[in-house]
Amino acid sequence: MPRRDRQMSLGAFLLYTGHHVAAWRHPGASDSTRFRDFAQFARIAEDAKFDAVFLADGVSARINDAAAASRKAHSGFYPFEPVTLLSALSAVTSRIGLVATASTSFSDPYNLARQFASLDHLSDGRAGWNLVTSADQGAAFNFSRDAIIAHADRYRRAEEFVDVVTGLWDSTDDDAFSRDRENGIYFDPGKVRALDHRGTFFQVRGPLNIPRPPQGRPVVIQAGSSEPGKELAARTAEAVFTAQQTLAGSVAFYSDLKGRLSKYGRSADDLKILPGVFPVVGKTRQEASDKFEQLQSLLEPSVGLDMLADLAGVEDIRTMPVDLLISDLPETEGGKSRRALFLELAARENLTLRQLYERVAGARGHWQIVGSAKEIADELEERFVNHGADGFNIMSPALPWGLSDFVGLVVPELRRRGLFRQEYQGHTLRDHLGLSRPGLQQGALPKVAAE
Repeated sequence: MPRRDRQMSLGAFLLYTGHHVAAWRHPGASDSTRFRDFAQFARIAEDAKFDAVFLADGVSARINDAAAASRKAHSGFYPFEPVTLLSALSAVTSRIGLVATASTSFSDPYNLARQFASLDHLSDGRAGWNLVTSADQGAAFNFSRDAIIAHADRYRRAEEFVDVVTGLWDSTDDDAFSRDRENGIYFDPGKVRALDHRGTFFQVRGPLNIPRPPQGRPVVIQAGSSEPGKELAARTAEAVFTAQQTLAGSVAFYSDLKGRLSKYGRSADDLKILPGVFPVVGKTRQEASDKFEQLQSLLEPSVGLDMLADLAGVEDIRTMPVDLLISDLPETEGGKSRRALFLELAARENLTLRQLYERVAGARGHWQIVGSAKEIADELEERFVNHGADGFNIMSPALPWGLSDFVGLVVPELRRRGLFRQEYQGHTLRDHLGLSRPGLQQGALPKVAAE
């Protein structure tokens, strides 16, 4: 049955100058290389009562060909490391959640646990970790490796990684640090536990040397939609960021993932599914179409081919004829779900390689809508009420105007329909998402002996 008794979550996915691969060339796009730019974007989203701002990340400069790279939108160059940026944004915002992407393929669980615990304390409980695995060959070279980790092994590593991180966040009780000046007691050793983890990929003694985060644990978000990715999400994630093109696909993914929760002792409300959506909104459909076509006119073929090759993990795309009909792509150890999504889209719409990169230049495989505020609200409502999403991660085509257009035109329409909040009802990211605060993991973690 369609649901009409809940409100949707909205995140603002802030990417450089915007999500369209040619957004940086648009005269109305910000440079987005200064802190004040991101502070502006975060305040726009917070003033609109969004659940969170969301930052992607990568750890390599993707320079495959000097001429092509000089024209490419970003080539893997980021203006800031995301946890650092969100820590700064925590000082100029007060309610909006702060979500950063960090890869289990190129991170250390102890350091990552410290970073996100710190962000949660700095923001008074607004931190979220977007857990990803990485198939970036250039990144492997930056982390003392000759090749990327095989797909199956990436997820085995991720499974162990998230267990270590959550174990570290739970290595102190909420009230472990009494700081009792009168009696000279700083903390209670009986409320601090070593982790003593010894696994296939990691050996971590612990405990974490930062007190338990205000949320108990920062919200764990997961971005994989492959089979192992869905299983990891069902066991460990509290929100999922996914690319879903159609209503039927969204409903099927939602049902599949929510249906896996019970075997891990979880309920449907323990996991929020937040697909990405790329909305180009105008006061009329024609105005929206004109905005989109202006962005499309700035796209160069070499940029489109590079984007597809990076996302699908298929280097050969860069040398394929652009007018070739797409029927298959070579299997790789890269991203499985995005490769499958591109092939499905190409088959469904009978696309050439050129048409495919034009089709995904804005949203990179995520859902794309171009229309008036009413038309976009209609589409979002249809997916939400029919159990295709618990909310959406808004991927603005260019910043700041894409986000401002959505906030100024679509958000009022969603509120008129009772689909989005008027005001924040809580203070933490868990409050905004309707997630409970986790208790400590119960188990045989050893206590830290008093010296």
